[in-house]
Amino acid sequence: MINQIDMKTILHTVLATTLLTVGLNVAAAADKGNAKKPAVDRASATAPVPSGRRLREIVAEKYPQGNVFIAAAINGPMTNPGMDFEILNREFSATTPENDFKQHWIHPEPGHVWRWERGDAYLKNCEAHQQLVRIHGPISPQCSPWARDDSRTAAELRLLMNEFLPALCKRYNKNPVVRWLDVVNETVEKDGTWFGPKPGNDKWENPWTIIGYDNDKYKTPLYIQEAFAIANRDAKNLKLVYNQHTKLERPGMEKVKETILYLRAKGLRVDALGWQAHIDVGWEKVPGNLEYLSELIAWAHTNKLEFHVTENNVKLPKVAQPDENERAAAAFAAIVRVILEHRGTGVVAWNCWRMRDYTGERNERLGLLFAEDGSANKAYYAVQELLQNPPPPAKPQPDMIKGNVKQ
Repeated sequence: MINQIDMKTILHTVLATTLLTVGLNVAAAADKGNAKKPAVDRASATAPVPSGRRLREIVAEKYPQGNVFIAAAINGPMTNPGMDFEILNREFSATTPENDFKQHWIHPEPGHVWRWERGDAYLKNCEAHQQLVRIHGPISPQCSPWARDDSRTAAELRLLMNEFLPALCKRYNKNPVVRWLDVVNETVEKDGTWFGPKPGNDKWENPWTIIGYDNDKYKTPLYIQEAFAIANRDAKNLKLVYNQHTKLERPGMEKVKETILYLRAKGLRVDALGWQAHIDVGWEKVPGNLEYLSELIAWAHTNKLEFHVTENNVKLPKVAQPDENERAAAAFAAIVRVILEHRGTGVVAWNCWRMRDYTGERNERLGLLFAEDGSANKAYYAVQELLQNPPPPAKPQPDMIKGNVKQ
């Protein structure tokens, strides 16, 4: 039998353990979510609510002119239910479906089935939560294995584009929550050469250049002009985006600028320039990076283009570092600060890419606004603070007027 002394010892031990557990939980809750978190059920767990105001509330109050959009790009509710959409609906008044509208999913090959259910489900969620949408279904490397097959001819690729893109435009042209449409994406390499096909169908490549090239001085791929012609015809209610990747290397972005002017010279509407900002931690410290970003936004606004950071994440060191969350926050904040500096001269938008920290397909560690358990990282609070207390707006730059083409 247990005597009184043993019983007292057990009770004291239980009480001490309970108090210690409570104390540790309180201390963890006081930390703004940047310690390494255990794996959680991404579908069913509930995300902790960050301190301070929600991002969408700040945007609605501080930028009522509709010149600033803060958004998130994630996969849709049919493939990504639970916590990510809980955070999306709580924090963001604009969003971009990551994969649900791409050609490889909706219409993989001519005559193939049409799969609209994932995109429609995404828009239904946006309607319920008053979120504007940029459809990411461009003519781009994000295409089906059928399109990337080495045997494809120009006629076959043109047929596929002329089936998929008009159908996409017509289906969502009058949807009340759809505001923007990515028409093309990743057209140019970082050195300014056109991004083209590669052998096989399992690589990251752009087969659409097989359709041919124009006779202009840049030998512009015909698919770019043809895609914008389709969108001009069938998506008259949507703002049309020319999207681009890379780490903002100047030769590639200068080629994109020239291509936008080329399209406008042909009478085609282009409404926005987008940049997919998949950057390394410390990108903002590289001399010239932030200055060129500011120059690019000024050029866009001078040419009556909206400017969108269409995707933004920060690649963390392969080996975890004690200060990596602070460094990721600094990178996000630097880009958002430049975006907000240009809010007085035109429309600016910033999209975080995906919602929570994760390790990518190539073992890349990607830092985002939220930790694995849904708690806010320091990057979230950095963006929150900038939205609440933005930098002074920059003045228009007259030297950017050179090269304008009226639309």
